[in-house]
Amino acid sequence: MGFLEILFTAFGLSMDAFAISITNGATLKDLKTNTALKISGTFGLFQAGMPLLGWLIGINFEKYVTRFDHWIVFGVLSFIGAKMIYGARKENNNGDNNGKCLPEEAKKEVLTNITLFVLAVATSLDALSVGISFAFIGVPIFKSIILIGIITFVVCLAGVEIGKKCLLIFKNHAELFGGIILMLIGLKILLEHLNIFEIFRANYNVWK
Repeated sequence: MGFLEILFTAFGLSMDAFAISITNGATLKDLKTNTALKISGTFGLFQAGMPLLGWLIGINFEKYVTRFDHWIVFGVLSFIGAKMIYGARKENNNGDNNGKCLPEEAKKEVLTNITLFVLAVATSLDALSVGISFAFIGVPIFKSIILIGIITFVVCLAGVEIGKKCLLIFKNHAELFGGIILMLIGLKILLEHLNIFEIFRANYNVWK
C-alpha cells in the first residue's frame, strides 16, 4: 500500500467526520474559532488513534491470515464504503440535506464534551477496522496515522466553515465520495494480490 493509497484512504475515512463537522457548523450558535479547532482536533485525534489500536490488535493475528489477508482488506474497505454510500443515499431520500440554514433560535448554544466524544468515537470506529487490515498487509502505521490525523483535522475544520455558510449539500456528497474511494482502494488491493494486473500486462504484451 503506497503513499497515494494511504492518502486516499485517509480522505475516505475522514468523510464521516467531515459530514458531522458540517452539521456542527450549521447547528451551533455563534461558533468561534476555538470551538472549531476543538471539534477538528478531537475528530483528528480519534481518527488517528483508532487505526493504531486496530493495528495493535491485528498485528497479533497477522501470521494466521497471510494467505487471505487481501480478501479481509477488500471486505473491510468495501463494507465501510458501502455503508457510507448507503447512509448518504438514505439521507438524500429522506430530504434531510436541503441546504437551508437553521434559524438562530433553533441552533444549539454549545457542543458538550460528552457529545463531541461520542461523535468522535462513532465516526472513528471504521478506522479501527481499517487499522486491523493495515496490520495484515504491512502498512507503515505511524506514518499512516499521522497522515490520517492531519487530513481529518483539516477537512473537519473546512467542514465547520462549510456548515456555517449553510452549504449542507456537501454533507452527503462527502460521504458518497468517501465510500467510493474506500471501495476502489479495496478492489485495487485485491486485484494486486491476485496478480490480475500482472496477468493483464503479460497478455497485453503477447497480443501486442
